[in-house]
Amino acid sequence: MPDVLLDRINALRVMLSGRGLEAVIITKPENIFYLTGFTGSHGSVVVTGKDIRLITDFRYDQQASLQSPHCKIVIIKENIPDTLCEMAREMNIEHIGCEGNFLTYHQYTALKENLQGIELKPLQELVEELRTVKDSLEVESIGNSVKLSDQAFEYILPMLGEGVTERAVALEIEFFMKKNGAESISFPFIVASGQRSSMPHGTASEKIIARGDLVTLDFGAMLGGYNSDITRTVVIGQGDNKQEEIYSIVLEAQMAGIKAIKAGIQASEVDRSARGVIEGYGYGQYFGHSTGHGLGLQIHEHPRLSSRDRTVLKPGMVVTVEPGIYLPGWGGIRIEDTVVVEETGCRILTSSAKDRLITCGS
Repeated sequence: MPDVLLDRINALRVMLSGRGLEAVIITKPENIFYLTGFTGSHGSVVVTGKDIRLITDFRYDQQASLQSPHCKIVIIKENIPDTLCEMAREMNIEHIGCEGNFLTYHQYTALKENLQGIELKPLQELVEELRTVKDSLEVESIGNSVKLSDQAFEYILPMLGEGVTERAVALEIEFFMKKNGAESISFPFIVASGQRSSMPHGTASEKIIARGDLVTLDFGAMLGGYNSDITRTVVIGQGDNKQEEIYSIVLEAQMAGIKAIKAGIQASEVDRSARGVIEGYGYGQYFGHSTGHGLGLQIHEHPRLSSRDRTVLKPGMVVTVEPGIYLPGWGGIRIEDTVVVEETGCRILTSSAKDRLITCGS
């Protein structure tokens, strides 16, 4: 068994023991991949104190054996709930956990009805808690994905100018990423220009980009199972004084947030550091989202860099830092980097230029 997977499974076993459980059923695809390396679209995993079993169907028999040699592969006869129940009884399991934050009500009741005589305990964010702190291989994978995003930003800059549509820009970025190894995009890309840039989640439209427009680009790729997330805001033609001013405020706020990050600090303190800068310039009401979020197998993970998240940051956590100012009827600016928490600070993975408002199409 690969050492890193063994470490993850053993850490999960410790968590199960602390909850008085003999086993847990894992059904969330990201968590299955985290524990087994399996990427098939149909499967469940049962982890006990002694072994780990990957349940799938005939389509993935060979794939499961290749990707998860450390697992006992179980090919379902009828359906996964029936197979799980049969397995639980065979292994004399009396107390088993499940992912209460992921299963649908129908899936949970189907399991509970079949597992009569066996206690089924819904658990919240069990494997997700383990995933919060990344190991070195995960950090490397995220770094590779971030590098691809940086390359995509450099690639798209010469194409940004008057007359091109937001959707065309998004498609060019997606094509570049997939051509260079991305398995998929991390989320529907945000390409918001002109007044539309005041919408934090202004996904690409058929709007034609015009001279003088701010253009916010927020995109990411999945590479090796791990995601990237980058935001840069540029201007078409020469930026005016207000655009330059708002950009400098957002950049100052973002750098304050990055500077605040280190092991031992609460996530809310990072948010306070970035938000305080924007509030100090009188734009607090125009920054309505959190300062950042965890990043990994999913685009949004724990912790959140928000005013309400008291999570204490630990070395190995990977988070984004992305403050913004959004002025309805005018436009918006956001800058986002991905960083790795370290003992005395953080390491910035994103390398795309941001020290000034970049001019395109001039």
